[in-house]
Amino acid sequence: MKPIIMAGGSGSRLWPMSRQALPKQFLKLAGEETMLQATLSRLEGLDNASKPIIICNEEHRFLVAEQLRQASVQHDGILLEPFGRNTAPAIALAALHALKGGEDPVMLVLAADHLIKDSQAFHTAIAKAEALAEQGQFVTFGIVPTEPHTGYGYIQTAESTAEGLYKVAEFKEKPDLETAQSYVNSGKYLWNSGMFAFKASAYLNVLQKYAPDIRKSCEAAIADEAADLDFIRINADIFKDCPDDSIDYAVIEPLSVEADSPVSVVALDAGWSDVGSWSSLWEVSEKDEKGNAVVGDVMLHNVTNSYVNAEGKLVSLIGLDNVVVIETKDAVLVAHKDEVQDVKSIVNKLKAEKRPEYVFHREVFRPWGCYDSIDNGARYQVKRITVKPGEKLSVQMHHHRAEHWIVVSGTAKVTNGDETFLVTENESTYIPIGQVHALENPGRIPLEMIEVQSGSYLGEDDIVRFTDIYGRAPKA
Repeated sequence: MKPIIMAGGSGSRLWPMSRQALPKQFLKLAGEETMLQATLSRLEGLDNASKPIIICNEEHRFLVAEQLRQASVQHDGILLEPFGRNTAPAIALAALHALKGGEDPVMLVLAADHLIKDSQAFHTAIAKAEALAEQGQFVTFGIVPTEPHTGYGYIQTAESTAEGLYKVAEFKEKPDLETAQSYVNSGKYLWNSGMFAFKASAYLNVLQKYAPDIRKSCEAAIADEAADLDFIRINADIFKDCPDDSIDYAVIEPLSVEADSPVSVVALDAGWSDVGSWSSLWEVSEKDEKGNAVVGDVMLHNVTNSYVNAEGKLVSLIGLDNVVVIETKDAVLVAHKDEVQDVKSIVNKLKAEKRPEYVFHREVFRPWGCYDSIDNGARYQVKRITVKPGEKLSVQMHHHRAEHWIVVSGTAKVTNGDETFLVTENESTYIPIGQVHALENPGRIPLEMIEVQSGSYLGEDDIVRFTDIYGRAPKA
């Protein structure tokens, strides 16, 4: 069985923590592991599972690689999507790649941003799904509902084929509250989790029947796949024209209405949540006697049924009920818990106004480390830069800014024009406008620096890269 971990998506309803450059699957929202790492940890102890394939957007590739390295996860490649084209094409690429190994595995398709508390119950459900998938069935995981939730699609079950196994009668869109209540009361409906199990070849055969354009585009795009470090690259020029569609609409739903349909559902009762909003995170979090869930430095007085997450500052609440307060280094969200779905409207405004808070946190991660923009003004910006041991920034230059580098701890190997030299603690160097330069950490401990930029334009797009060990420079 080949686990396929879908690590795309933006998680915009969890802004300001989840952002385009660091979406929710890479955040520690419910423990010491990120959502991606927790998803991979749940595979431990799973019988008959091979190394997973992870699918992600190209812009997140170094985040994925670093989080896999931190968790010591052995994998079968990080498949890069140059453009987001939804789940049906992404799974097609994974199926085509898996078949190149000469086998036809059962693919266990999982999202990287789900929370599942009971791993043993999850493993039991997977074993049932795998057995059906080996027989050519398309198996989805249906969550036993705990309430009439309006944020999930539903699966109407038909006859039971075994304990916890059902044929699918119909897929239902997200209902209103009254309809959701009727679904729960009937006992015949499950939440649609978006997790699946099926044979790789079976998926491609059905895709050929119902969405041939997707299969054709994916086959052409991955025909000349190329390995790049841990990454699997496909032909971007071909893939950009691939139709955008979900596996539900392209494959599962049309297949489910066939006579003698091969679509089945496994009922899963394992403390599942897709953590799709701040209210859903409150629901699965540990709470105090007044129903409050808090993270960070928080002080409450006469507050009930609320979720508060403080990243860097003391956050105090007085006399409030049913609210969400999220504090990050550069943004604060205050919302009624019943209105948190509308966070997306704020995100859309940020995007329309091209605000940096839509894309980045104040702290930005790079393959070599990270930087934190701690102060800025009209013609200056101050950053705290951390470079991991053995890593190196690109050889580059800037048209509009000069830079002063002050080493706080560690040792920097600096290329400044034609000179290369070491800069150690409490020493500094100056990079003039237009000077070709590079920075490297040759030591065994992290390099911590303060960078002071000055000039007429300080945007991140004022970088001309000449060479880069991470493949970000233009090809010669």
